[in-house]
Amino acid sequence: MDLYDNISLKISRLTTKQYSTSFSMGVGLLQKPCRLPIYAIYGFVRVADEIVDTFHDHDKEILLAEFKRDTFEAIEQKISTNPILHSFQWVVNNYHIDHSLIHAFLDSMEMDLTEKDHDRESFQKYVYGSAEVVGLMCLRVFYHDDDAAYQAQVYPARKLGEAFQKINFLRDIRSDYIERGRFYFPGIDLQNFTDDSKKAIEKDIQHDFDEAYKGIRKLNRASRLGVLVSYTYYLKLFRKIKRTGADRVFSKRYRISNFRKFVLLASLWFRYQLRLA
Repeated sequence: MDLYDNISLKISRLTTKQYSTSFSMGVGLLQKPCRLPIYAIYGFVRVADEIVDTFHDHDKEILLAEFKRDTFEAIEQKISTNPILHSFQWVVNNYHIDHSLIHAFLDSMEMDLTEKDHDRESFQKYVYGSAEVVGLMCLRVFYHDDDAAYQAQVYPARKLGEAFQKINFLRDIRSDYIERGRFYFPGIDLQNFTDDSKKAIEKDIQHDFDEAYKGIRKLNRASRLGVLVSYTYYLKLFRKIKRTGADRVFSKRYRISNFRKFVLLASLWFRYQLRLA
């Protein structure tokens, strides 16, 4: 079983690295015991997201229902022949991740199949399930043996996930609307998406960032630098999007180049080492 466990975790790591350079950079700067569990969480989340976003030639409802059933069977039986689910059940069972977080995540994935726009209530439910709970799963890995410290970080971890997801919505607004028929932000008229509408969203995101940063400063050394890298990457992406007009948000998908990502990584690592010296 040790060999199969290791192979499954390596598959989750490969999945993470292939799908997200920026997230992989952050994971790579976590202290070593944290890395494989976080890869296992991301691999699970990534597969579920791919089901609802890209498997267009297949019955997504059936695939997601099977994935959900197989997930909880793997957790209960502590094994799966699906390496992604096997590594995920490993982290759930070994780090005592609350099953309600997993249910909330899969509920949000189901919402993507049926809800194309949101009111305030459904938006908050979706963001909580699709992003905030992922941060809480990772937080449990960071503080698996310290419940008081975990609870103290729940609010900023949720705000960080919220900020990341809202930036994803802005970044992907064109593909979400044109390719998938989705628009997430409630109370915003997409047919009349103005600079004022965009600024209102950005003000909300800035508040999330500010609240999240308070928590990042207090994270343990095992996780702080890795989380800070992801925070800084998204903050730079946010500032790039802020500099463009509302009309141009629909013209392209904004990103940070791999070169700039690595410059960011090197800069943060160097500054962090100076603080520890």
